[in-house]
Formats: sequence, structure tokens, C-alpha cells
Amino acid sequence: MQFQLSEEHLMIQKAAHDFAVNECLPGVIDRDEHQRFPREQIMQLADLGFMGMMVNPEYGGSGMDTVSYVLAMEEISKIDASVSVCMSVNNSLVCYGLQSYGSEEQKQQYLTPIAQGKKDGELYIGAFLLSEPEAGSDATSQQTKAEDMGDYYLLNGTKNWITNGSSASVYLVIAQTDASKGSRGINCLIVEKNWPGVTVAAKENKLGIRGSDTHTIMFTDVKVPKANRVGEDGFGFTFAMKTLAGGRIGIASQALGIASGAYELALKYSKTRKAFGKEIAQHQAIQFKLADMATRIEAARLLCLKAAWEKDNGIDYTLSSSMAKVFASETAMWVTVEAVQVHGGYGFVKEYHVERLMRDAKITQIYEGTSEVQRIVIGRSILK
Repeated sequence: MQFQLSEEHLMIQKAAHDFAVNECLPGVIDRDEHQRFPREQIMQLADLGFMGMMVNPEYGGSGMDTVSYVLAMEEISKIDASVSVCMSVNNSLVCYGLQSYGSEEQKQQYLTPIAQGKKDGELYIGAFLLSEPEAGSDATSQQTKAEDMGDYYLLNGTKNWITNGSSASVYLVIAQTDASKGSRGINCLIVEKNWPGVTVAAKENKLGIRGSDTHTIMFTDVKVPKANRVGEDGFGFTFAMKTLAGGRIGIASQALGIASGAYELALKYSKTRKAFGKEIAQHQAIQFKLADMATRIEAARLLCLKAAWEKDNGIDYTLSSSMAKVFASETAMWVTVEAVQVHGGYGFVKEYHVERLMRDAKITQIYEGTSEVQRIVIGRSILK
């Protein structure tokens, strides 16, 4: 059993760290305040090869492993979770789904430019459209319909809370084709944003990850060629569940990064802020907070890396990814609240960053499977 990172992993970690500090940190408060999508930062991530980290180079990716992805996600999330969630969706959901289950034609046409993050010099990324007004945790209750018209599907419906909603060029849309078949009547369709009938609707005004563009997407009589269906007829629900299992590693890593970033800020502040004649780090009350933060973060990190290692080695990672996500996300929420407390009044103002990290942390307990859903998955696994 090895607990040391390879030289390649350390290089990727440093590259992600340097990018986060040099390119994401400047302007992060302003982007959060004005809900400005970090387009420039995402383009730079594409140049680093971080938008298709685990994709085979044959299809424009970097051919890295999942451990590398976890390391990069943590470092970037320490600074700007709005950047990292865009990276996570593109890598974990869109690229993974197309590489694992797409046809050769779909990989050539869509996966290659999405993994590169660019097409003809312009941003080219994907989005994953599962959630609806009445179908969040209950993914089988799809109201978006894909009517089989012979050589194409006629797509109608509404998708909510879509990350990369307005910035993506390609959508992976989960839709119901035959309601009588339940979960086996669902398909995944590749839809281009500029097709007739596709409408990018309202942008959400969110508590956290405010730089991420989260939108409602509407479909009105959109003609989707049969060639754009991923997998066999009825494979859509299985596609979504298998893809989300890997996505949980990405969000767990994001939560880990948010927690790590808040902890590092609290540790640094505690060594400079004085109270009652000495640095507050010398007070046992603060030391205990820092000790608990460090311990929980390390446990979350090991869970994330274990899930990544299992995925890389072809081991069923359903249980480990759910454990990583539920623990890392709850760690992020707890650590960021404590980091604000360590900062005292300064923690309540934007200049010191921890209040933003606290707001960003909350969503990690919700998207790509709530903490309650993760506990259901874990419970079913251990009770087999």
C-alpha cells in the first residue's frame, strides 16, 4: 500500500496549484459578486489539458488517471469552486459518458472538441441535463419527452439547475421515450445548443458558486437524430447512474478543496491575529478547531483518493464514491463554518474569502446526489 504520490502526480498537483493562485485568485471575489462566468480561466484550463484529463489522447484528451483529476480538482477548488465545477462537469459527466458509452462517430464529432475544451479557437464544453422541476433525486420521474419519430426523436421538456447551461455547446439530455417501461424507457440524447427549439432560459441567482452559469434549459419540438442517442434504446437511466457515480468523485474532490482552502486560510490567520497578548493559534480553543479541521480533511482526502484508485483499477467504486462525497461535502460545510469562526468578524466580510468558501460548500451536499441519496446508496451496499 502506497501513500506517496508519484512524480507525475506531484507535477500535476503543482500545475493546478500554480494555475489556481496565479489565474483564479485575482478577480475571484469580483466574479462571485457579479456572477461572472470565468471564461478566461476555463480557456486556460483547456490549454493545460484539464478539461479532458482522463480522455484517451486519441480523442483529444490528456490520458491522465483519476488520481490526477482528484489532485487538480482539490487545488483549484481551494481558490474558486466556480471554475472547478465547470471542470468537473466537463470531465466527470460529459467526457466520461461519451468516452465510455458513445459511438465512434459521437466520439469523433463531440468528445474530441469537448475534451480539448475548444473548437476553432472558441470555448467548446458540455453540460449534463438530468434534473427537472419534478425530478431531482428521483431521476426516474423524467417529464422531458423524446418521442420516437422513426429516424429522429422529437424532444420537449424543461431541465433545471444546469451547470454550464449557457456556456456549453453540447448537452447530454436525459429524456423519457416510453413511460410504460419506467427506468428502461429513458434515453440519453446529444443535443447541440444552437439547434432550433433549444432555449437557454433563466439564470439562477445562487447562494454559492456564483461564477458558475446555472440555467434552466427548455426544449420545444427539437429534432434529435437517432445517431445522437447514446447507447441502445432504453439505456439512458443506466447511463446517468453510471456517469454520476464517477461524477461524485469530482464533487467530493471539490468539497475537499473547499475545506482545504478554508483550513489553510484559518491556519494562516490564527498565526497572525493576536488576542489576550498572543497569537490566537496559541489558545487551546483555536488549536482544537484547527486539529479537528486537519483530521477531517485528511480523512476526506483518503476517501477521495481511494475512490479514484478503485476507478483507475477497474474496481466497482459505487460505494467508495458515495462515501467520499457524503463525507467530504459534510466536512466542507463544517470546516468552512469553523474557518469563519476562527476569523471572527473578519470572516464575515468578503475580503477574507472564507465567507465565500462557506457559501460554496453548501452545494456539494446537494448536487450530483444529495447526502441523503448517498446514504441510501451506502446503506444498500452494506446490507447486500
